[in-house]
Amino acid sequence: MGVDAVVIRHGASGAPYRLANSGWIDAVVVNAGDGTHQHPTQALLDAFTMRRRLVGPDAGLGQDLAGRRITIVGDVLHSRVARSNVDLLHTLGAEVTLVAPPTLLPVGIETWPCEVSYDLDSTLPKSDAVMMLRVQRERMNAAFFPTEREYSRRYGLDGDRMARMPEHAVVMHPGPMVRGMEITAEVADSDRCTVVEQVANGVSIRMAVLYLLLGGNEPAVTHTRTEEK
Repeated sequence: MGVDAVVIRHGASGAPYRLANSGWIDAVVVNAGDGTHQHPTQALLDAFTMRRRLVGPDAGLGQDLAGRRITIVGDVLHSRVARSNVDLLHTLGAEVTLVAPPTLLPVGIETWPCEVSYDLDSTLPKSDAVMMLRVQRERMNAAFFPTEREYSRRYGLDGDRMARMPEHAVVMHPGPMVRGMEITAEVADSDRCTVVEQVANGVSIRMAVLYLLLGGNEPAVTHTRTEEK
């Protein structure tokens, strides 16, 4: 077909890498999520959203997330979003903590550049951003926790728990949300939740990725149009 770019979302971990290195195509490959491996553009839009909220909308290139404390909660085992966010946020200097039951943490987690905790309540007061992950039941072939109610009691974010977070802290979610399980409607619909911003920022981030990969070599410049008097 002679395409210049392929955006691939695949159930098999490593599929985008295989395509990019196969010799089958002469095009750039964008990973839109592969299995339980990585989701790089989601991590980019998440970091961009955090930066706008925590550092400021006019943050320059030298103003990053260094020293910020980010907590990622939930089904880390099956989450490509968690893997990409840990990699990127660590690169940007943030301190990342994963919170999940032991059964929902992958083998080798001790090699990841982050801390691990099993106690959500102890991490919330020192978090600048809390990212809730969906429990991916479609990827589960065993009982990873007793009941949904028990999971929500220990690892769900409700209004009371949100109140324990610092005033400036934000709540994030890559979507889709399971309201009433990992996050309550009260939290999801609050001003502290950035879900709508994440979706909107995802458009800009993916435009930038395509621009850079398809030959863009000029920095994006904002031109201010002056109205004629």
